[in-house]
Amino acid sequence: MNYDVALDQAIGRLHEEGRYRTFIDIERAKGRFPQAVWTRPDGAQQEITVWCGNDYLGMGQHPVVLEAMHEALDAVGAGSGGTRNISGTTVYHKRLESELADLHGKEAALVFSSAYIANDATLSTLPKLFPGLIIYSDELNHASMIEGIKRNGGAKRIFRHNDLAHLRQLLEADDPAAPKLIAFESIYSMDGDFGPIAAICDLAEEFNALTYLDEVHAVGMYGPRGGGVAERDRLAHRIDIINGTLGKAFGVFGGYIAGTAKMCDAIRSYAPGFIFTTSLPPAVAAGAAASIRFLKGAGGQHLRDAQQLHARILKMRLKSLGMPIIDHGSHIVPVHVGHPVHCKSLSDLLLRDYGIYVQPINFPTVPRGTERLRFTPSPVHDPKQIDHLVRAMDALWSRCALNRAEMSA
Repeated sequence: MNYDVALDQAIGRLHEEGRYRTFIDIERAKGRFPQAVWTRPDGAQQEITVWCGNDYLGMGQHPVVLEAMHEALDAVGAGSGGTRNISGTTVYHKRLESELADLHGKEAALVFSSAYIANDATLSTLPKLFPGLIIYSDELNHASMIEGIKRNGGAKRIFRHNDLAHLRQLLEADDPAAPKLIAFESIYSMDGDFGPIAAICDLAEEFNALTYLDEVHAVGMYGPRGGGVAERDRLAHRIDIINGTLGKAFGVFGGYIAGTAKMCDAIRSYAPGFIFTTSLPPAVAAGAAASIRFLKGAGGQHLRDAQQLHARILKMRLKSLGMPIIDHGSHIVPVHVGHPVHCKSLSDLLLRDYGIYVQPINFPTVPRGTERLRFTPSPVHDPKQIDHLVRAMDALWSRCALNRAEMSA
C-alpha cells in the first residue's frame, strides 16, 4: 500500500464533501471575552467576537477562578506528577470532588481528565462491576458515551431519541432479572433539546434499572446552584450516576462523575481510563473548585439569568428574519443550514467580512442534511454584538442562496 496516497484520498474525500475541518488561530485576551484576535491566513490580525465557545458563562476569564489558579500554581507548581494512584492525590483534587458531590447532592465524585474520558471509562467499566449488564442508550447520546458502551463488551440497546415508548418496549423484551442501565443526556447540545428525566427515572424504577445522566451542557447553567437540569427539576436524587464537565460553563478543564461513595470507589478502582491517566494539574483543580463555588451563589444566578436572556433575544431576532432556528428553550441557538458547503461558506464569510467566529457543525457531529451553525450567547455578549450578528446573518443568508424558515422548531 502507498500510505501517502491513502491519506491523500481520505483527506480529499472530506474536501469533496465540504466537511474538511480547519483550525482557526485565535487568541483570547484576559478580561475581554468574548472578544479575541484572529490571525488570518495572510498573517494579518483581526479582532473578532467568539460566538461558538462552550465557556457559556465566561468563567474562564473570571477573577475568582484566575486568583485560585494563581494561588495553587504559586503554592505547589505546575503538574500533578502522574496518576493519583502513583504520585498521590492533592488537597486540591479532594476539595474539587467535595464541591462536585455537594453540587449534585451525592455522596462522592470522581474527577477525570475530561468528560469524554469520564463517560468512556465509566460506561466501559460498569459491565465489569455488574456482569450481564444491559445498557439502554439514547440514539443521540454523545460520541464518548457511544464509545464507552461499544467497548464494554456487554449487551446494548439503542432507543429512538427521547422515545419513551420505544425504551419501554426494549426494557420489556429483556430478562427481568438482568442488571440494566439507562444512559441519556439532560441537554442534547446540537439541537438544544431536553431529555425526559422524570419519565426515564419512572421507567428505571419500574424495571429496576440504574440511571446514567450526562449533564455536560447543563452543569453551571441550570438549577438554583448550577447543578444542572436534574437539580432544576428536583430529580438529582433519582439519578445514580451524573456525568459533567469542568471545561464548559465552569470555564476550566476536566470531567467527572458523581454518585454513591461505593459507585465512585468501584470506578476509581477498576476503570483503566482513571487508573492510568495523569491527574489534573493542581492549579486546574483549584480553578474548577473556585468556579463551582462561585456559581452556586447569587453571582452564578445572575450570570445564568443574563445568559438565558441573551439567548432568548438572539432567538427572537433571528426568528423575526425567518431564520430556521431550532428552539427547544435551552441556552443553545442552532441555525439550520442543511448543506455542508453552504454551512462552511457562511461560517467563512461571517469570520472574514464581519469578524464573527462561529464554526460549522457538519457530519459526523450531526446527521447529513442537518448541518448548522450553533451559536452560544453568553452573559457578556452585549446588545451591540447581538445586533451585529443578526444584521450579518440577514445580509449573508440570501448571498449563500439559502431559504429562510425551511425548518420549524
